[in-house]
Amino acid sequence: MRYLPALLIGRLVRLAVRLVRPGGGSALPGLVLSKLAPKLVYRTLGSFEQGLVVVTGTAGKSTTTKMLVAIVRAHGLEVFTNPSTANIEQGFFSTIIKQGSLFGKVPGSIAIIEMDEGHAAQVVEKVQPKVSVILNVFEDQLDRFIDPALVREKLLAVAKATSGTVLLNADDQNCLLIGSELNQAQTKFFGITNKVSKAAKSKLNYAPTYLLELPAPAVSAEVVGLQERNVTALVAGKSVSFDLPSRGLHFALDAVAALASAQSILGEAFHLVKASKVLNELPPVFSRGEIREVNGEQVEFILVQNPPSMQLNLDNLAPKLDQVFFAIGRDVHDPSWMWTVDLANLKHVSVITGFNYADAALLLSYNEIPVDSVEADYFKAIDEFFKLPKPKNGIKTVIYSADSMRRLRRHMGFTDPEDVQRV
Repeated sequence: MRYLPALLIGRLVRLAVRLVRPGGGSALPGLVLSKLAPKLVYRTLGSFEQGLVVVTGTAGKSTTTKMLVAIVRAHGLEVFTNPSTANIEQGFFSTIIKQGSLFGKVPGSIAIIEMDEGHAAQVVEKVQPKVSVILNVFEDQLDRFIDPALVREKLLAVAKATSGTVLLNADDQNCLLIGSELNQAQTKFFGITNKVSKAAKSKLNYAPTYLLELPAPAVSAEVVGLQERNVTALVAGKSVSFDLPSRGLHFALDAVAALASAQSILGEAFHLVKASKVLNELPPVFSRGEIREVNGEQVEFILVQNPPSMQLNLDNLAPKLDQVFFAIGRDVHDPSWMWTVDLANLKHVSVITGFNYADAALLLSYNEIPVDSVEADYFKAIDEFFKLPKPKNGIKTVIYSADSMRRLRRHMGFTDPEDVQRV
């Protein structure tokens, strides 16, 4: 009852924002509620009968969380999660406004929450996770973290706060260092066989530790085969195959992380065939290889957020694309990182735009990639791109950073993060 006034104000703010900007309302209401009732989110996250599960790391959080939530729900558990990928503290408040009652009650017997790698440590100081899933450490947002070692320290704090199992990426030395600080009985590892990694189009280039390499641990789940979108995995010694919703080695790793995590959460109730069926049917997270129809034709939307993300997604582009939209927004504070990416698989770009359009245009020009148009007006660029006739090869493909993604989705009316179909 004590949270009723604050939640009512939060709902009114959300309504007002969405009236002004359809599809908005995921940040400001949470910020307002966090000021009015700062303890609400911790009380909520600590109230679930089967505890809190935290999914964190530099990359893959949204996809792994979506996969894990879907698998756990298929086994009959009611899950509270943050599907809009609002993964910082004010985003958790916004999720409570959206999903909870005016008394602060939210449905679910377990919470599975994606958490930003820089914010998770402060959350777990107040709410102890039962299970944590730590995916990786990449060189990312150096203006924010300065050094990947700082990210590793924050993730170690999450691991140490976890009361039950900590699931770690066996292929990332940063995760092995985290695991070396924990009780061995508490840790489980997931990974990819060397054979699959070597055969992949591109590598998962984790942040270097500049320390002696730790030996590879035994894994509870592993990718043992990858052909296009088809994955073969071993989970607790049992083999299973399924098709991914998106291309790339990174999505295969997310899937095996979700399988290993689901097994740890569900215990003897975990059913591998049922879990693989979920993954075989699950749509991607919006803009993570999402394909949807626009003006009567299919368009692929690809989010790039850091050097490894851009590299992996470019390396897995469909061949000989005629029409590519390339937009780098305000979120890329230091565009120089784009110069570390090998653009060899990007053969042609129709439109360059976004806040950092000039930096992007210089980059592509230096790499001798043909560009049809450079447009400073972002919304004009969007409209012009989608007016182009159907491409002769492939489908229209949008490559953008997070800021450009949000602006395009609002402009196009893609306001529901769950409105994503599997193609």
